[in-house]
Amino acid sequence: MFKQALIGLTLAVSLQALAAPVQMADTPEGAILTNDVGMSLYVFDKDQAGMSNCNDSCADNWPPLAATADDQADGDYGIVTRADGSLQWSYKGQPLYLWKQDMQAGDMSGDGKFGVWHLARP
Repeated sequence: MFKQALIGLTLAVSLQALAAPVQMADTPEGAILTNDVGMSLYVFDKDQAGMSNCNDSCADNWPPLAATADDQADGDYGIVTRADGSLQWSYKGQPLYLWKQDMQAGDMSGDGKFGVWHLARP
């Protein structure tokens, strides 16, 4: 009985790790996507579907929403391979990013930055 419960718990934890770490949040700006701790997610106009064009210092300022080799695409949430070989979550083909100047859940200071960064919306 204990072994069966342990296997079920392990399976539940494993499946949870495979899901996209993305949530939807209602904000004064409308519905947006956030990471699993409520930090706003962004998309970059210069990306192409399934490909990130934010690398090097850009990625230092706009950290990619990292995926692991164990993660699996699900529905609108996919995984793209970055130029450096790392993996990144995407929504409907658009790679997802955080903004380094957002300090706490609910911050949305990256929206509209440089005219090419926008809140990710469902």
